[in-house]
Amino acid sequence: MRRLDKSVVERFWYKIKKFLLGKQGNDGLVLKLVVYALLISIGFVYLYPFLFMTSQSFKSLQDLLDPTVQWLPKSLYFDNYQKAWEVLDFPKAFAASLLNSVLPAIAQTISCAFVGYGFARFNFPGKNLMFVFILFTFIIPVQVVMIPLFLLFKEYGMLGSPLPFIIPAIFAGGIKSALFILIYTQFFRTIPKSLEESAQLDGAGALAIFFRIIMPISVPAIVVVFLFSLVWHWNETYTASLYLGESMRTLPVMLQTFDIAFKQAFSSSQGASQTVNINESIKLAGTVLIILPLLTLYLFAQKWFVEVVDKTGITGE
Repeated sequence: MRRLDKSVVERFWYKIKKFLLGKQGNDGLVLKLVVYALLISIGFVYLYPFLFMTSQSFKSLQDLLDPTVQWLPKSLYFDNYQKAWEVLDFPKAFAASLLNSVLPAIAQTISCAFVGYGFARFNFPGKNLMFVFILFTFIIPVQVVMIPLFLLFKEYGMLGSPLPFIIPAIFAGGIKSALFILIYTQFFRTIPKSLEESAQLDGAGALAIFFRIIMPISVPAIVVVFLFSLVWHWNETYTASLYLGESMRTLPVMLQTFDIAFKQAFSSSQGASQTVNINESIKLAGTVLIILPLLTLYLFAQKWFVEVVDKTGITGE
Protein backbone atom coordinates (compact mmCIF):
# COMPACT_ATOMS: atom_id res chain seq x y z
CA MET A 1 0.00 0.00 0.00
CA ARG A 2 2.84 2.35 0.88
CA ARG A 3 4.60 1.51 -2.42
CA LEU A 4 1.39 2.25 -4.32
CA ASP A 5 0.99 5.59 -2.59
CA LYS A 6 4.64 6.44 -3.29
CA SER A 7 4.31 5.68 -6.99
CA VAL A 8 1.16 7.78 -7.23
CA VAL A 9 2.93 10.73 -5.59
CA GLU A 10 5.93 10.33 -7.90
CA ARG A 11 3.71 10.29 -10.97
CA PHE A 12 1.86 13.34 -9.67
CA TRP A 13 5.07 15.31 -9.11
CA TYR A 14 6.38 14.16 -12.49
CA LYS A 15 3.28 15.57 -14.21
CA ILE A 16 3.61 18.83 -12.26
CA LYS A 17 7.29 19.11 -13.21
CA LYS A 18 6.52 18.26 -16.83
CA PHE A 19 3.78 20.91 -16.92
CA LEU A 20 5.96 23.61 -15.37
CA LEU A 21 9.34 22.81 -16.91
CA GLY A 22 8.50 20.61 -19.93
CA LYS A 23 10.03 17.33 -21.03
CA GLN A 24 13.44 18.81 -21.81
CA GLY A 25 13.31 21.41 -19.08
CA ASN A 26 13.07 24.20 -21.64
CA ASP A 27 9.53 24.11 -23.03
CA GLY A 28 7.33 24.28 -19.94
CA LEU A 29 4.95 26.88 -18.61
CA VAL A 30 7.60 28.67 -16.52
CA LEU A 31 9.87 29.34 -19.49
CA LYS A 32 6.94 30.44 -21.65
CA LEU A 33 5.80 32.90 -18.97
CA VAL A 34 9.33 34.33 -18.69
CA VAL A 35 9.69 34.64 -22.48
CA TYR A 36 6.27 36.26 -22.92
CA ALA A 37 6.94 38.64 -20.02
CA LEU A 38 10.24 39.72 -21.62
CA LEU A 39 8.65 40.14 -25.04
CA ILE A 40 5.76 42.17 -23.65
CA SER A 41 8.13 44.35 -21.61
CA ILE A 42 10.46 45.01 -24.56
CA GLY A 43 7.49 45.60 -26.86
CA PHE A 44 6.01 48.09 -24.41
CA VAL A 45 9.30 50.01 -24.25
CA TYR A 46 9.19 50.47 -28.03
CA LEU A 47 5.45 51.06 -28.31
CA TYR A 48 5.06 53.45 -25.38
CA PRO A 49 6.53 56.55 -27.12
CA PHE A 50 4.37 55.99 -30.20
CA LEU A 51 1.20 55.37 -28.17
CA PHE A 52 1.88 58.40 -25.98
CA MET A 53 2.57 60.58 -29.03
CA THR A 54 -0.61 59.45 -30.79
CA SER A 55 -2.74 59.95 -27.69
CA GLN A 56 -1.36 63.41 -27.01
CA SER A 57 -1.75 64.51 -30.62
CA PHE A 58 -5.54 64.14 -30.40
CA LYS A 59 -5.90 66.20 -27.21
CA SER A 60 -7.35 69.67 -27.17
CA LEU A 61 -5.81 72.43 -25.07
CA GLN A 62 -8.44 71.82 -22.38
CA ASP A 63 -7.49 68.13 -22.20
CA LEU A 64 -3.80 69.02 -21.91
CA LEU A 65 -4.51 71.34 -18.97
CA ASP A 66 -6.88 68.87 -17.30
CA PRO A 67 -4.86 66.67 -14.86
CA THR A 68 -7.61 64.02 -14.89
CA VAL A 69 -7.07 63.32 -18.60
CA GLN A 70 -4.10 60.97 -18.93
CA TRP A 71 -4.21 58.64 -21.93
CA LEU A 72 -7.58 58.90 -23.62
CA PRO A 73 -8.77 62.40 -24.57
CA LYS A 74 -12.38 63.31 -23.91
CA SER A 75 -12.89 63.77 -27.65
CA LEU A 76 -10.68 63.42 -30.72
CA TYR A 77 -9.41 66.88 -31.59
CA PHE A 78 -8.41 66.81 -35.29
CA ASP A 79 -7.67 70.52 -35.43
CA ASN A 80 -4.12 69.75 -34.24
CA TYR A 81 -3.45 67.81 -37.44
CA GLN A 82 -4.94 70.59 -39.55
CA LYS A 83 -2.60 73.15 -37.98
CA ALA A 84 0.40 70.82 -38.27
CA TRP A 85 -0.44 70.15 -41.93
CA GLU A 86 -0.41 73.89 -42.66
CA VAL A 87 2.76 74.58 -40.68
CA LEU A 88 4.69 71.78 -42.33
CA ASP A 89 3.40 72.82 -45.77
CA PHE A 90 2.87 69.08 -46.04
CA PRO A 91 2.26 68.58 -49.80
CA LYS A 92 5.38 70.55 -50.81
CA ALA A 93 7.59 69.16 -48.04
CA PHE A 94 6.32 65.62 -48.66
CA ALA A 95 7.19 65.90 -52.36
CA ALA A 96 10.66 67.17 -51.45
CA SER A 97 11.12 64.29 -49.00
CA LEU A 98 10.08 61.74 -51.60
CA LEU A 99 12.40 63.22 -54.21
CA ASN A 100 15.28 63.36 -51.76
CA SER A 101 14.79 59.82 -50.44
CA VAL A 102 13.20 57.59 -53.10
CA LEU A 103 15.58 58.43 -55.96
CA PRO A 104 18.78 58.01 -53.90
CA ALA A 105 17.36 54.82 -52.35
CA ILE A 106 16.68 53.31 -55.80
CA ALA A 107 20.16 54.25 -57.04
CA GLN A 108 21.80 52.95 -53.89
CA THR A 109 19.86 49.68 -53.99
CA ILE A 110 21.02 48.92 -57.55
CA SER A 111 24.64 50.10 -57.29
CA CYS A 112 25.32 48.38 -53.95
CA ALA A 113 23.93 45.15 -55.42
CA PHE A 114 26.61 45.27 -58.14
CA VAL A 115 29.37 45.86 -55.61
CA GLY A 116 28.08 43.22 -53.19
CA TYR A 117 27.84 40.63 -55.97
CA GLY A 118 31.40 41.39 -57.02
CA PHE A 119 32.72 40.81 -53.51
CA ALA A 120 30.64 37.66 -53.06
CA ARG A 121 31.48 35.89 -56.32
CA PHE A 122 34.71 37.27 -57.86
CA ASN A 123 38.33 37.11 -56.74
CA PHE A 124 40.68 39.99 -57.57
CA PRO A 125 43.87 41.47 -56.10
CA GLY A 126 43.32 43.45 -52.93
CA LYS A 127 39.73 42.23 -52.53
CA ASN A 128 39.86 41.75 -48.75
CA LEU A 129 41.70 45.02 -48.16
CA MET A 130 39.23 46.93 -50.31
CA PHE A 131 36.32 45.35 -48.46
CA VAL A 132 37.84 46.43 -45.13
CA PHE A 133 38.25 50.00 -46.39
CA ILE A 134 34.62 50.05 -47.52
CA LEU A 135 33.43 48.87 -44.12
CA PHE A 136 35.71 51.42 -42.48
CA THR A 137 33.75 54.23 -44.14
CA PHE A 138 30.72 53.17 -42.12
CA ILE A 139 32.25 54.49 -38.89
CA ILE A 140 33.55 57.78 -40.32
CA PRO A 141 31.33 60.65 -39.05
CA VAL A 142 29.68 62.73 -41.74
CA GLN A 143 31.13 65.87 -40.14
CA VAL A 144 34.63 64.79 -41.22
CA VAL A 145 33.82 64.97 -44.94
CA MET A 146 31.01 67.52 -44.80
CA ILE A 147 33.04 70.61 -45.75
CA PRO A 148 34.96 69.02 -48.67
CA LEU A 149 31.74 67.55 -50.08
CA PHE A 150 29.92 70.86 -49.68
CA LEU A 151 32.65 72.70 -51.60
CA LEU A 152 32.65 69.98 -54.28
CA PHE A 153 28.87 70.09 -54.76
CA LYS A 154 28.95 73.89 -54.78
CA GLU A 155 31.61 73.92 -57.49
CA TYR A 156 29.51 71.66 -59.70
CA GLY A 157 26.30 73.61 -59.04
CA MET A 158 24.45 70.77 -57.30
CA LEU A 159 23.34 72.64 -54.19
CA GLY A 160 19.62 73.26 -53.84
CA SER A 161 18.76 69.95 -55.53
CA PRO A 162 18.77 66.24 -54.55
CA LEU A 163 21.87 65.63 -56.72
CA PRO A 164 24.27 65.65 -53.71
CA PHE A 165 22.43 62.55 -52.53
CA ILE A 166 21.67 60.93 -55.90
CA ILE A 167 25.13 61.13 -57.51
CA PRO A 168 27.02 59.37 -54.66
CA ALA A 169 24.25 56.75 -54.48
CA ILE A 170 24.68 55.93 -58.19
CA PHE A 171 28.32 54.99 -57.48
CA ALA A 172 27.50 52.89 -54.36
CA GLY A 173 28.33 55.78 -52.06
CA GLY A 174 26.21 58.01 -49.90
CA ILE A 175 24.52 57.32 -46.60
CA LYS A 176 25.48 53.94 -45.01
CA SER A 177 26.44 52.32 -48.32
CA ALA A 178 29.01 50.13 -46.58
CA LEU A 179 26.25 48.42 -44.60
CA PHE A 180 24.21 47.80 -47.75
CA ILE A 181 27.23 46.29 -49.53
CA LEU A 182 27.76 44.02 -46.53
CA ILE A 183 24.10 42.93 -46.56
CA TYR A 184 24.25 42.09 -50.27
CA THR A 185 27.59 40.29 -49.93
CA GLN A 186 26.34 38.11 -47.08
CA PHE A 187 23.07 37.39 -48.88
CA PHE A 188 24.68 36.47 -52.21
CA ARG A 189 27.01 34.05 -50.44
CA THR A 190 23.97 32.06 -49.30
CA ILE A 191 22.91 31.47 -52.92
CA PRO A 192 24.23 28.13 -54.26
CA LYS A 193 26.90 28.53 -56.92
CA SER A 194 25.38 25.61 -58.83
CA LEU A 195 22.67 27.96 -60.14
CA GLU A 196 25.27 30.19 -61.76
CA GLU A 197 27.36 27.25 -63.00
CA SER A 198 24.36 25.73 -64.76
CA ALA A 199 23.60 29.07 -66.38
CA GLN A 200 27.22 29.37 -67.53
CA LEU A 201 26.95 25.96 -69.19
CA ASP A 202 24.00 27.34 -71.14
CA GLY A 203 26.16 30.21 -72.35
CA ALA A 204 24.94 32.97 -70.01
CA GLY A 205 27.39 35.75 -69.19
CA ALA A 206 28.01 37.43 -65.84
CA LEU A 207 25.50 40.24 -66.44
CA ALA A 208 22.82 37.83 -67.68
CA ILE A 209 23.31 35.64 -64.61
CA PHE A 210 23.14 38.67 -62.33
CA PHE A 211 19.94 40.12 -63.79
CA ARG A 212 18.07 36.91 -64.73
CA ILE A 213 19.01 34.60 -61.85
CA ILE A 214 20.54 36.42 -58.90
CA MET A 215 18.31 39.51 -58.70
CA PRO A 216 14.94 37.71 -59.00
CA ILE A 217 15.76 35.48 -56.01
CA SER A 218 17.24 38.38 -54.01
CA VAL A 219 13.98 40.27 -53.49
CA PRO A 220 14.23 40.11 -49.66
CA ALA A 221 17.68 41.73 -49.68
CA ILE A 222 16.60 44.30 -52.26
CA VAL A 223 13.54 45.30 -50.23
CA VAL A 224 15.50 45.61 -46.98
CA VAL A 225 18.30 47.66 -48.54
CA PHE A 226 15.76 49.92 -50.21
CA LEU A 227 13.84 50.28 -46.94
CA PHE A 228 16.95 51.12 -44.91
CA SER A 229 18.20 53.58 -47.53
CA LEU A 230 14.81 55.25 -47.81
CA VAL A 231 14.48 55.65 -44.05
CA TRP A 232 17.97 57.08 -43.60
CA HIS A 233 17.58 59.51 -46.47
CA TRP A 234 14.11 60.46 -45.24
CA ASN A 235 15.32 61.17 -41.68
CA GLU A 236 18.49 62.99 -42.76
CA THR A 237 18.39 66.57 -41.53
CA TYR A 238 22.01 67.58 -40.98
CA THR A 239 23.29 67.35 -44.55
CA ALA A 240 19.82 67.92 -46.05
CA SER A 241 19.58 71.38 -44.53
CA LEU A 242 23.14 72.07 -45.72
CA TYR A 243 22.86 70.82 -49.30
CA LEU A 244 19.21 71.56 -50.07
CA GLY A 245 18.94 74.97 -48.41
CA GLU A 246 15.65 76.85 -48.39
CA SER A 247 14.58 75.76 -51.88
CA MET A 248 13.87 72.13 -50.88
CA ARG A 249 12.87 71.65 -47.25
CA THR A 250 11.99 68.08 -46.31
CA LEU A 251 9.51 67.12 -43.62
CA PRO A 252 12.15 66.36 -40.92
CA VAL A 253 13.87 69.67 -41.68
CA MET A 254 10.53 71.47 -41.39
CA LEU A 255 9.95 69.79 -38.03
CA GLN A 256 13.21 71.29 -36.72
CA THR A 257 11.84 74.79 -37.26
CA PHE A 258 8.25 73.91 -36.37
CA ASP A 259 7.88 76.53 -33.61
CA ILE A 260 9.12 79.38 -35.80
CA ALA A 261 7.03 78.26 -38.78
CA PHE A 262 3.94 78.01 -36.56
CA LYS A 263 4.31 81.56 -35.34
CA GLN A 264 4.80 82.81 -38.88
CA ALA A 265 1.81 80.87 -40.20
CA PHE A 266 -0.75 81.70 -37.51
CA SER A 267 0.32 84.72 -35.49
CA SER A 268 0.58 86.96 -38.54
CA SER A 269 -2.56 85.65 -40.23
CA GLN A 270 -4.80 85.71 -37.15
CA GLY A 271 -3.72 89.13 -35.95
CA ALA A 272 -2.29 90.21 -32.64
CA SER A 273 -5.66 90.00 -30.88
CA GLN A 274 -6.31 86.43 -32.02
CA THR A 275 -2.85 84.90 -31.67
CA VAL A 276 -2.89 81.11 -31.73
CA ASN A 277 -0.39 79.60 -29.32
CA ILE A 278 1.45 76.40 -30.12
CA ASN A 279 1.13 73.49 -27.71
CA GLU A 280 2.51 70.01 -27.28
CA SER A 281 -0.38 68.33 -29.11
CA ILE A 282 0.23 70.29 -32.30
CA LYS A 283 3.94 69.41 -32.26
CA LEU A 284 3.21 65.72 -31.75
CA ALA A 285 0.60 65.79 -34.52
CA GLY A 286 3.30 67.06 -36.86
CA THR A 287 5.61 64.25 -35.72
CA VAL A 288 2.91 61.65 -36.41
CA LEU A 289 2.40 63.04 -39.92
CA ILE A 290 6.14 62.67 -40.61
CA ILE A 291 6.60 59.09 -39.38
CA LEU A 292 3.29 57.76 -40.72
CA PRO A 293 4.56 57.18 -44.32
CA LEU A 294 7.57 55.22 -43.06
CA LEU A 295 5.45 53.20 -40.66
CA THR A 296 3.05 52.28 -43.45
CA LEU A 297 5.95 51.27 -45.69
CA TYR A 298 7.45 49.04 -43.02
CA LEU A 299 4.15 47.24 -42.40
CA PHE A 300 4.16 46.10 -46.03
CA ALA A 301 7.88 45.20 -46.10
CA GLN A 302 8.34 43.52 -42.72
CA LYS A 303 8.16 39.96 -44.15
CA TRP A 304 11.22 40.51 -46.36
CA PHE A 305 12.94 42.44 -43.59
CA VAL A 306 12.75 39.49 -41.19
CA GLU A 307 13.83 37.05 -43.90
CA VAL A 308 17.01 38.89 -44.88
CA VAL A 309 17.97 39.48 -41.24
CA ASP A 310 17.65 35.73 -40.65
CA LYS A 311 19.82 34.87 -43.69
CA THR A 312 22.56 37.46 -43.28
CA GLY A 313 22.72 37.99 -39.53
CA ILE A 314 22.53 41.78 -40.03
CA THR A 315 20.50 43.54 -37.35
CA GLY A 316 21.11 47.14 -38.38
CA GLU A 317 21.98 49.72 -35.79
